[in-house]
Amino acid sequence: MAKTTYDLLFKLLLIGDSGVGKTCVLFRFSDDSFNASFISTIGIDFKIKTIELEGRKIKLQIWDTAGQERFHTITTSYYRGAMGIMLVYDVTQARSFENINKWLRNIDDHASDDVVKMLIGNKCDMEDKRCITKQRGELLAKEHSILFLETSAKNNVNIEKSFYEMARLILKKTPGNTNNQPQSLPDPNRSTPSNCLNCM
Repeated sequence: MAKTTYDLLFKLLLIGDSGVGKTCVLFRFSDDSFNASFISTIGIDFKIKTIELEGRKIKLQIWDTAGQERFHTITTSYYRGAMGIMLVYDVTQARSFENINKWLRNIDDHASDDVVKMLIGNKCDMEDKRCITKQRGELLAKEHSILFLETSAKNNVNIEKSFYEMARLILKKTPGNTNNQPQSLPDPNRSTPSNCLNCM
């Protein structure tokens, strides 16, 4: 039997409106690359990255979902297997922030009760176009008792920190912290107290 090269497997999900930069956030973390001209994700895609945290090798399987309504049925079927969900909005697009409550309802309807949630305000490098203040993001996160970070995939601000913080929270909730085998996510071919972490 082949020996696994990791101690734990954490399945994460990136959700939010189309165009907020979910794919850019994922590629910056997984490949340390940035491409401003990514086309919109069709359905769902994923990347894998193994990190070391508190002496353990943790394999992160990170699912990138389409934000468009027409993919709603496909993407919500992936919520149940996720151990952590990052809700991403664009600090320059008010509607993407206003829709976070809709995405939170989707989590309540489709995800496990103990899923770890984090609010991400992306594109914090675009201060001249910002319309959502950091304080509004902090307030929303506090209302829902979830972590908050502002990120910039372009300038690589808080990207790694957000994934490590998410993994750390999941690790704290993992019984025994070894040989973790969470519920599998669906086959794509088949139909705590608030902590606010600020943009440095």
